[in-house]
Amino acid sequence: MRTFDCAAILFDLDGVLVDSTASVGRVWRAWAEQHGLDPDYVIRTAHGRRSVETIRLCAPHIDAEAAVRIVEKLEIDDTLDLAVINGARELLSSIPADKWAVVTSGTRALATSRMRAANLPVPSILVTANEVSEGKPHPEPYLKGAELMGLAPADCLVVEDTPAGIQAARAAGMPVIALTTTYSSDTVREGDAVVRHLGDVTVSAQDGRLRVMASTVVTGAVVERA
Repeated sequence: MRTFDCAAILFDLDGVLVDSTASVGRVWRAWAEQHGLDPDYVIRTAHGRRSVETIRLCAPHIDAEAAVRIVEKLEIDDTLDLAVINGARELLSSIPADKWAVVTSGTRALATSRMRAANLPVPSILVTANEVSEGKPHPEPYLKGAELMGLAPADCLVVEDTPAGIQAARAAGMPVIALTTTYSSDTVREGDAVVRHLGDVTVSAQDGRLRVMASTVVTGAVVERA
């Protein structure tokens, strides 16, 4: 059991609130094969990063801005297997609307599309690839989230599922709950708590603060998604 006291929670989107792993894999595999790249390497690189940075890392010879537009449309159109992560809907409903935000490496169009497809509320504060110049693992996205919420970084708790996201939160000076929805617990062990999914997290609000309890710490392989 690990307990956190914070003023707000910043959630990553893919792998935290929405299970889009299959869609991400299909789109990036097809793109990688089209360009003669190693699909597995491209997919590993893509998790937790903005598309433009994934393309620059994997294929620096390609026009990244043009490729992003193609990849984004493919991802928006691919909603097969899209699902809500276990416990996400219930957890969000337990948090005051002004006490949580989403900080994602996807574009605003993609993020809103996935949240609506999963029938999840779109928060008033949504930090996407469009709002930052540096993506995760750089701290800018999470620092931007804290700024928009009018909070000091240390007053924000992050929920993440990728090493890049955890690194970004750490660099921003924020504690992190890591989920094993995408990677093994060994891979995300830098989190302050490691849980299976949001069903293992509870939140209660009192006097303008949030008490967050991560109830199930796990070790070993990636767990089955809800």
